[in-house]
Amino acid sequence: MLADVTAPPPPKRLLLLRHANAESTLGVIDHERALTDRGRRDAAAVGGWLVTAGIDCDLVICSTALRTRQTWYSAAAAGARAAEIDYHSAIYHGGPTGVLRAIGEDAGDLETVLVVGHAPTMPMLAEALTGGRGDSRAQTDLAAGFPTAALAVLRYAGRWADLGPGTAELEAFAIGRG
Repeated sequence: MLADVTAPPPPKRLLLLRHANAESTLGVIDHERALTDRGRRDAAAVGGWLVTAGIDCDLVICSTALRTRQTWYSAAAAGARAAEIDYHSAIYHGGPTGVLRAIGEDAGDLETVLVVGHAPTMPMLAEALTGGRGDSRAQTDLAAGFPTAALAVLRYAGRWADLGPGTAELEAFAIGRG
């Protein structure tokens, strides 16, 4: 007779993308800041990187801010793919706790989730979730800064609802420059 054994969940990927370069126009509220021409090129470079890396997303959870939506649109126009896109105000103003809550609520059993958000939340999450674990070059690059159009690729082997500090490993870190 076989004992009841629960199989470990399949490995997952969490991608944390900081929006690309946005305008700093006086009189435009922060939520409505649009990407610059450079920002659109950089976001497209991120999309190209995802294609080259062979990473397709099951879900994109995107801030409701204009610059994050435009970042994903530009990445997708360059070939990045996602089965589903959700927009959450918690990614804009909820900080790390809001982002983790959105992932836990929306990701279900999906394997690859990309969050398009803002600083300082995206770099804080990348550092906290990996706790210095993972690819040493990627960790060095992450420690040097998390500029606009930066992408941290994390590997995780649990339920999304259990994602927390030190539970993931940094697989790659890329900066889109187009």
